[in-house]
Amino acid sequence: MLIKYKKNFEKIAMGLLSFMPNEKDIKKLQATMKMYETDESHQLFLWKEEDIQGLIGISVLNADEIEILHVSVNPSFRHQGVGKNMVSAIKNQFPDKKLVPNELTAAFLEKCEADHPTT
Repeated sequence: MLIKYKKNFEKIAMGLLSFMPNEKDIKKLQATMKMYETDESHQLFLWKEEDIQGLIGISVLNADEIEILHVSVNPSFRHQGVGKNMVSAIKNQFPDKKLVPNELTAAFLEKCEADHPTT
């Protein structure tokens, strides 16, 4: 289930974000968290079943598009469809918007599209 990030999930979210290649530096990681907490166009969601298994970060670009900024899954839950489930949940939450990747999420989103074409 996709849940909206709340401050009490900060440590978990930072741990998951640190798996992203561009979020290894603690100052960069803290700046990213601050962006999600203060910029209304950026939203962070966590994927929770019994435990929090992953996160997905988005930016609302305009009325038609959402950029997928971050997709990260706890290593214990990788290769179980968690990332694809998060992308699917974002599509369902924003049905009128096209999902576009950034350079870090492009390969993953292409794989999701190949596995589940939209048309």
